[in-house]
Amino acid sequence: MKIRGADIARCAMTAVIAAACIVAPGCASVETTQTQPGIRETIHYLEIVTPQVDETCRALAAARGVTFGPPIAELGNARTADLPEGGAIGVRAPMRGTEEPVVRPYVLVNDINAALKAAEAAGGTVALPPMEIPGRGTCAIYILGGNQHGLWQR
Repeated sequence: MKIRGADIARCAMTAVIAAACIVAPGCASVETTQTQPGIRETIHYLEIVTPQVDETCRALAAARGVTFGPPIAELGNARTADLPEGGAIGVRAPMRGTEEPVVRPYVLVNDINAALKAAEAAGGTVALPPMEIPGRGTCAIYILGGNQHGLWQR
């Protein structure tokens, strides 16, 4: 089955809506059934890159009633908080001088390679090829429409 650009766009829109839900208290979790091979439309991880890590963690902790842990090296020294409805928020500083602040949702997928190929077919550019994070899964990043999109496979 071929994944169309519209499917990727719908998945990206779900990611944006879910990202807003992750940071908004009282918002229901967004999880839908699989609609195409490799795409499950579940936000697994919301990554926030900011030079103001502690301030961002304090604001999100107060808004969501969550606790951020110490930096985790394999996640770029992100401080993370598990969300009661599933998924996690990670807040980290830029890892290099050229990295801009960004909010990047990682969509949970069944097949990261198929999902990344579908993103490329829709016009996306791979920014980070699939990379294993020991004990956590595999992630990848692509850019489409000026936005960064993350994929995550357990």
